[in-house]
Amino acid sequence: MPRRSRQFAPSLPGWGSWHAAAAPRIPVRAGPTRQPRWLTGPGRRAASELMPPPPPPPPPPPAVLCYHRVGGPLELGVTRVPTAVFERHMEALARDGWHTLTLEGFATRLQRGVVASCNEFLLTFDDGYASLAEYAYPILDRLGFTATTFLITDHVGSLNTWDVRYTWRRLAHLDWPAIEHWKARGLEFGSHGASHRRLTWLSDAEAAAELERSRETLQRRLGPDAARAVAYPFGARDARVQRLAGAAGYDLGFGGVRGNGSALNVSRVPVYLWDAGRTPVGVRRDVVGRLGRAIAHVANRCAVGTSVMQGVRCWVSGVRGPYPAPNA
Repeated sequence: MPRRSRQFAPSLPGWGSWHAAAAPRIPVRAGPTRQPRWLTGPGRRAASELMPPPPPPPPPPPAVLCYHRVGGPLELGVTRVPTAVFERHMEALARDGWHTLTLEGFATRLQRGVVASCNEFLLTFDDGYASLAEYAYPILDRLGFTATTFLITDHVGSLNTWDVRYTWRRLAHLDWPAIEHWKARGLEFGSHGASHRRLTWLSDAEAAAELERSRETLQRRLGPDAARAVAYPFGARDARVQRLAGAAGYDLGFGGVRGNGSALNVSRVPVYLWDAGRTPVGVRRDVVGRLGRAIAHVANRCAVGTSVMQGVRCWVSGVRGPYPAPNA
């Protein structure tokens, strides 16, 4: 029969307080949590060492600037840059050691992931106004710069009847003799659509016709090299428009300020009237550059108003499809 013992100590008066006072106090120090040997042995490595390092981020593409009008009559819009401002921009970039890229050079850096030099940029013009040959191109020729001009092929040699009227008189576009002259001097040309319609608002058939007709005109007049790149009118593009551009045969597609780095969604920074500093904000990497690009993005989005006015004008005039014919 098991022995039973009586517990006297807990019943004694004051036992608890006396025991607590008499018991020695042993300091307890916090130490590292011990891991099982199978986790810490010499044959075991940390999980972070077993995981492959994350791939490095893709190199940033070269900066792309987008001018529209340079010099010529004043306008109520914001896309005209005075000749003196454009000349100051280009001369400052030349003094700072910047170099312009050709489309081929830009595509090589973009597609192969080549790290762009910090002083390389692609210079572009949209719409192809005749004032470029009078004011902008001679400055580039003097500085040894090249550029790409995106043409509205249905309006080459005609007036800008496709646009909302921001000037007292309609503005002239470059004609084919002037384009061929400056192409021979090293400038490049691409597509800005056939009639400057917002492609994202068109059906597949209409958007494809705009892209294909413009490319066919450029190939016929200037050769295959002139038909490799398109600047989407108003910078408006989505996955569907990019797919149609690729199907039409374009290798490069330029949009607005925010692109995703793919060949058919290249970002550009427009240069507007207020961008009158020493250098355009599109090549700056500081706070001023980031703020300027954000403002340019908002201004570019406001161009939807021009698209709405174009649609209203076509509806009022009973025109369906392309905008009114040149010189109408």
